[in-house]
This record gives sequence, C-alpha cells and structure tokens, in this order.
Amino acid sequence: MTYFVTGATGFIGRFLVQSLLQRGKGTIYVLVRPKSVGKLDELREFWGKDSIKRVVPIKGDLAQPKLGVSKGDLTRLKGKVKHLFHLGAVYDIEASAEAMQKANIVGTEGALAFAEAVKAGCFHLVSSIAAAGLYRGTFTEDMFEEAEELDHPYHRTKHDSEALVRSNGRIPFRVYRPGIVVGHSQTGFIDKIDGPYYFFKALQRLRESWPR
Repeated sequence: MTYFVTGATGFIGRFLVQSLLQRGKGTIYVLVRPKSVGKLDELREFWGKDSIKRVVPIKGDLAQPKLGVSKGDLTRLKGKVKHLFHLGAVYDIEASAEAMQKANIVGTEGALAFAEAVKAGCFHLVSSIAAAGLYRGTFTEDMFEEAEELDHPYHRTKHDSEALVRSNGRIPFRVYRPGIVVGHSQTGFIDKIDGPYYFFKALQRLRESWPR
C-alpha cells in the first residue's frame, strides 16, 4: 500500500505516519517544504529505523498549485498513491484570516488538484469539528449544511475546505473531524506548551512548597 501525507510533521501527522508504518510495508510519501526537510529528519528517530527507507520526502508547498510538486515527482507518483491524507492546514484560531485562507482553502484546492494529477485512490481530509461553526447541539457525521455562525475565519475556512472535497465529485473521499487536540490520549505526550499547560508549572510549584 502506498500513501501520501501532507502535514506529516504536525502533531496528528506524526502519529498518523507512525500508524501507517506499523500497518504494513508500503511507502509513505510526505510533503515537505525545502526548509523543513531537517524537521523530517528529526522525526525519523521518533518513527524508528523503518522510516529511513519507507518515509520518502516530496518537496512542495501548500500554497502552490498541485502542492508545488515538481512535474517529475507528479509523473513518478501517478497511479501509485492509494490513499492521500491531507492534514496540512492552520489549526491556530489566533492566526490571521489571510493565513487561514491560504493554508485551509488554497491548500485543499492544491491537494485535490494533486490527487487528480496522480490519480489517487482515496482522498482523506482531516477537517475539524470547527466545520460545524457554533452549531448548538449534537453535530453528527451526517451533517454539514446545518453548520451555523461561520463568521470566524477558522470556522469558515474549515467548513469551506470540507465543501471543496465534498463537491469535487471525481475522487472518493473520507472526512475526519477531530476536536481540540491537547496531547496523546494514552501517553499524555504533547509537542508544545500551550493554553492550560502554562498553569501546570504553577501547580507543580505549589505542590513542591507543601510537605510531602
């Protein structure tokens, strides 16, 4: 089985690649910006020795047509990618509207164009529960148009990027909507100190100031 992953160096992406490595013996192509190749090399220690041969970097850019992948690589990958996982996006709700538009909308357009160019078997979009906007109540996997209050650019761009995939009509697809991801559900592993984690140090100091 051959895979192609965007956003492989992100938090969810690194664990996805790890799972794909454990699943079989296929090749996993990952989109990387030329300046980020070093970060990919660092992750090989996390993924293990098997990743040296099986995780293959493909240089490109989310903001470019067809992900900025060269014609040579497009030709090389044509007909080989069975599953394309698109995780590349902006997940920071504090980012600028322009950054969200470029990563979430333009990036998804480029990923779809790339998928068509290489004749990918299935397009897997890692969207977000933010695609529901501020819908009140239970938003099920069968719902999409019911989204409400998409005024915030993060909600709007996640909803619109999902709409792009749903309306494509030429590539089989699957959509995943994770909620807020703060760490690994079993190990507690995190890749950055953010949000409530800043408070943990204060709790630690408070605990250490009291008798054991």
